[in-house]
Formats: sequence, C-alpha cells, structure tokens
Amino acid sequence: MAKKDILNLKGEKVKDMTLNAKVWNVEVNEIAIKKALDLQMASLRQGTQKAKTRAEVSGGGRKPWRQKGTGNARAGSRRSPIWVGGGITFAPTPRDYSFKMNKKERSLALRSALTIKANEKAIKVVDS
Repeated sequence: MAKKDILNLKGEKVKDMTLNAKVWNVEVNEIAIKKALDLQMASLRQGTQKAKTRAEVSGGGRKPWRQKGTGNARAGSRRSPIWVGGGITFAPTPRDYSFKMNKKERSLALRSALTIKANEKAIKVVDS
C-alpha cells in the first residue's frame, strides 16, 4: 500500500496516510476510461436538430390536379419533397446520444483514473 503525505495549508507535512490498494493501485484499464469519457461527452450533446417531413409540413391535403389528361406528371400532394415548400425527405429528428455503462465498469474507470494520477504524483492530500 502506498503512503501519502498529509499537508497543511502552508504546504508542510503534518502526518502520513496509507492509501487503499483496491482504489489507488489497480491495473489500469484504458478502455474503461475511454468509455467513461465518451459517456460524459455524449451526455452533454443536445441532439435538438429537427426538420419537417412531408407529414409535418402544413397543407397539401388534396391532389393538386387530376391523375390523367393534363399533360403534367402525376402528383399527389403539394408538400412532396420534390416540390418547393415540401418536406425534407429524410429529415433529422431530435435524439438522445447518451448510452448506458455498467456500474462496475464505471467504478473501474474511476479507480483506473485515480491510479494513473497517483502514479504521476498528481494528487495532494490537504489537512482540514
């Protein structure tokens, strides 16, 4: 088990503290850390982009002209994606980018990150 100095606010050593090896000295799992970071970043995404499909655009209830005899192409609605003022064909819809990560996997990622910081001597313990 590793020992860490407990410092006061002036930076002087007050006493020693023994770190628990189950938390501060585990085998580092970089895949779990990467997945935890992806989870954090994905949860911050808004996912609010939206455009209207042909079903959501207002109007276009009746057939613009009859099926045969006009010389124009067949048309069923004025809100078809082909027409000006029509809906977007494969319109983007709002979505949630977050995903699930198992509790043990999340815990492993946190312990791996703490182990890395402890090995780099990047953690200081300050006395209350």
